[in-house]
Amino acid sequence: MVVLNRIYTRTGDDGTTALSDGARVPKDDARVEAYGTVDELNATLGLCRLHAAGVMAEQLGTIQNDLFDLGADLSRPDMAGDASAPYPVLRIADSQIDRLEAEIDAMNALLQPLRSFVLPGGAALAAHLHVSRTVARRAERRAITLAGGSGVNPAALRYLNRLSDWLFVAARVANDAGAADVLWVPGAGR
Repeated sequence: MVVLNRIYTRTGDDGTTALSDGARVPKDDARVEAYGTVDELNATLGLCRLHAAGVMAEQLGTIQNDLFDLGADLSRPDMAGDASAPYPVLRIADSQIDRLEAEIDAMNALLQPLRSFVLPGGAALAAHLHVSRTVARRAERRAITLAGGSGVNPAALRYLNRLSDWLFVAARVANDAGAADVLWVPGAGR
């Protein structure tokens, strides 16, 4: 259980922050960049939920919870030490990726195949989902950069990759099951 009875601690005034294992790192450390971008992604999904309803709103809520799991995962560098941690270590699990894939398949079954690239836009929800998709891709890039230098749960990388696919398909669903997609017209502005 998390208890936050004091929001400011002053411990970061020197430009450092604590990881979940207690280690202090600079606030621009690659690990902080990765989980900070996941936090930004979560905030963009909050905007999406303002426009969503029904099943999609529920799914977005579940994803937002997953993103807290992902942030916790990325904030703990030593996967080898998970078993000896004094608390249960939260890691992204394959079941979370499997759920995203099943939801993508269900949404995609509602759509006609694409014959052009889709421009971000259309309905308000679709536009917000496209913004979230681009932030998800940036979070994935940050996590891949981190993976090159230190331990990252491979499932965390797969989750981010699949989530950007989920957001793309969800944006098409939000655009009247693709009927209101804004399609790219090559060379249209020449």
